[in-house]
Formats: sequence, C-alpha cells, structure tokens
Amino acid sequence: MSRDALESPGVVTVTREAAAELPDGRRITRWTFGSPQGVRAEVLSLGARLQALYAPDRDGRSANVVLGCESTADLFGEAAFFGATVGRYANRIAGGTLPLNGTKHQLATQQGGHTLHGGPDGFATRLWDGVPVRAGRRAGVRLRLVSPDGDQGFPGALTAEVTYLLGPDGELSLGYRATTDAPTVVNLTNHMYLNLAGEGSGTVLGHRLRVEAARYSPVDAELIPLGPPESVTGTPFDLREARAIGGRITEEHPQIRRAGDGFDHNWVLDGTGCAATTRALRPAAVLSHPDSGRRVACLTTEPGLQVYTGNHFDGSLVGRSGRPYFAYAGIALETQHFPDSPNRLEYPSTRLSPGEEYRSTTVYRFSAE
Repeated sequence: MSRDALESPGVVTVTREAAAELPDGRRITRWTFGSPQGVRAEVLSLGARLQALYAPDRDGRSANVVLGCESTADLFGEAAFFGATVGRYANRIAGGTLPLNGTKHQLATQQGGHTLHGGPDGFATRLWDGVPVRAGRRAGVRLRLVSPDGDQGFPGALTAEVTYLLGPDGELSLGYRATTDAPTVVNLTNHMYLNLAGEGSGTVLGHRLRVEAARYSPVDAELIPLGPPESVTGTPFDLREARAIGGRITEEHPQIRRAGDGFDHNWVLDGTGCAATTRALRPAAVLSHPDSGRRVACLTTEPGLQVYTGNHFDGSLVGRSGRPYFAYAGIALETQHFPDSPNRLEYPSTRLSPGEEYRSTTVYRFSAE
C-alpha cells in the first residue's frame, strides 16, 4: 500500500493499494480516503466504483452504508452497477435506437432489447485511470476513461472523468466531465445503493425519503417513460414530505406493481421541469434512518432523479458483510437526465458536440441526528 502525499491535520487522507488482479493480468486499484472519526470512502478503478462508504451514527459508531460485493466475478455480472459510474448513457434508451444528425445508430442492448446504463459492456466494466486530488480540505481521486468511437454503438470518441472529493464534514462530491470528437450523447451518474442502517443489515423499508419533485415519469411494462411527466399528487410518488419507503411502495398503484413492487422511476426535480439543466446545485432528496440517526442529503445540477428500491434482489448476491441481498436491501438515488431523452425532443437534451464540455455535479451530505 502507498500513501500519497495528500494529508495534513484536520483534512482527508488518501491511500492507494492493489485490490485484485483480472484474468488478463491487469490490476484493480482501490483508493481509500476519509477522516479518522468521520466519513471514509473506498473507490475502485473498476467502473470508477464507490465500493464502500463508512459513516458514523448518532453515537459515533461507524458502518458501511453502501452495498457492494467482494467477488470480481460478481462485479462483472449481477453486481456490475453497484456503486459504479455508469455510461455512456445512464438509464434506458428504448430499443437501443439513437437518432442523431439524421442517422439512427443501433446501440448494444440488454434488458428486453433496450440499452441500459450504456450497454452490456458499459463504463461499469472498464478499468479507469486514477490520480489522487485535493481541493482545500477535501481530497479524493480523479478517474479518467477514453471510450472509442463506436463503443457499444455510440458515435464519437468520448473522454470521461469523474472526481470523488470528500471533506472532513462528511460531504462527498462527484464531479463529472466529458468531451467528444464527434456529436454524441452523454448522461453519467453513480449507481450506489444506500442502506443507512449498514450494508447487509436488512431492508430500507423503514428509511424515510423526501424528494424535491412535484412530477414523475410513469413508465410502460418495460420501464420506458410513457410520455410527459405527471403530477405526484394523490400517488405513492408524492414524497414532497418525508415518508417511510415501505409505506409508499405497499400502496396499490399500477406503477408500483409495474416496477416490481417498488420504485424504479424518474422524478422531475423542482426548478428544472423539462428545460435544460443549469450548473447550479439544487436540493434533490433527503434519505434518513430514524434508528441510527444517519441522514444523507443529495444535491445536484441534474434535472432528474431515478429512485430504485432494489425490488429485484433475490438473495443470489452476497455482500461484503457476508450476508445475502434480498428485495429492498438498498436504495439507489441516481441523479441524471431523463431516461430515453435521445428519443424525446421534449426532454432536456443529452447531446454533446465537439468543442463543448459535459459537466455535472452531485453532492451527498452525510450527517447524524
């Protein structure tokens, strides 16, 4: 293990070590950064992945609150998205069809013929190059990936970066940047699953969730948006005040049943509507666990938030705790542009052209109360 020269009293420290070796001999690197008594994160170069995040409860007891698997085979299989930076396009593109500049590009597909999170060999399965970084009292790692023209069917060579920065106050910032040499689309997010009671400790049904959104995107049977967003009023999707997750997803509603007895939907964040996003951070959601007192507030520059309650976990994956993950073992809060935006002119555009820079920021503020 090597300790990079990025430490001083009262600030975050960064370490780097070899985590595993792939069959072809390439090494997976693990970056660990955090404060001794505060929040601590582990990031893998495989998928630019947040593999673990330790946060104290109201009594100062620390627990890993992010789902993750030790098995490298799982990280290339069922657990490929756990904590990963997903892309080139997060969420779904219907039929894998990407219209751009009068040409229809056929993308690699999965999930019933649709493209999910960039395709079957998306960014989550790639080794990213990483370097330690510091910004004031915050420190972490910047990871970089070059995606060639035609990668999973996407046009244009894309250079993508994600920077994880963690401060001694428990604020984790994820900053994304990308450039291209030809017109393409880009929509990056992190796919961490949170359980504020601790990884492998049971379900998130007792967690309370607030989402800053008056509208959400209903979906069809294959989880593709049906069309314009609809009001959350009078539905289980009304989370404008904090609600217990279990109480919401047990309500009788066709959209809850359609997603596998839970949430797997996009919320249109207040202040964005279907207009283009800005670079100003705005509140997106607050997740809390009453028993431990752990709380995380999510802020983002993105117009949407995909909430997925782990409806399809079936016990086949075993976490780092050694315990299997069953339904609702974690919840994903994925900041994003809307699903299937390339096929919906009325949605905020995800197009990126040469000479432009894609930028996006999401912040998770961890605390205990």
